[in-house]
Amino acid sequence: MNILFFLKPKAELAFVYDYHTLRQVMEIMEYHKYSSIPMINRDGKYIGTITEGDLLWGTKSLKLMNIKEAETIAITKIHRRLDYRPVRADSDMEDLIERAMEQNFVPVVDDQDNFIGIITRKDIIGFCYDKLKACRIALSEKAEQ
Repeated sequence: MNILFFLKPKAELAFVYDYHTLRQVMEIMEYHKYSSIPMINRDGKYIGTITEGDLLWGTKSLKLMNIKEAETIAITKIHRRLDYRPVRADSDMEDLIERAMEQNFVPVVDDQDNFIGIITRKDIIGFCYDKLKACRIALSEKAEQ
């Protein structure tokens, strides 16, 4: 199965750029109610993922007590504990599911490492659930015959 079936395209997503400030990232995440968000560079390449935890611990380590100070801190100054590993657009379902077991979403890049969107764990689980339900119905109908 083609994993692009599950893709939420970049044009429909919120993401941050590596040149944003800490405050900008916090506001984008708050507005969209995201707990983690993809980060890309000016060229559209996937850089990594920033999480609420990264922001929390980064703010603590920088001893920021005033949101105004966050306007002067580049998001690249915040240590990212763990980046969500991307898959390529031509990856198979096994690669996708393996990543989704470890991450809330899986970033997807093209063959030139351009960020093209994400696939959410929720969408993958929904697909697997529908397949499981269809198998159960088929088995039930076969047993009745």
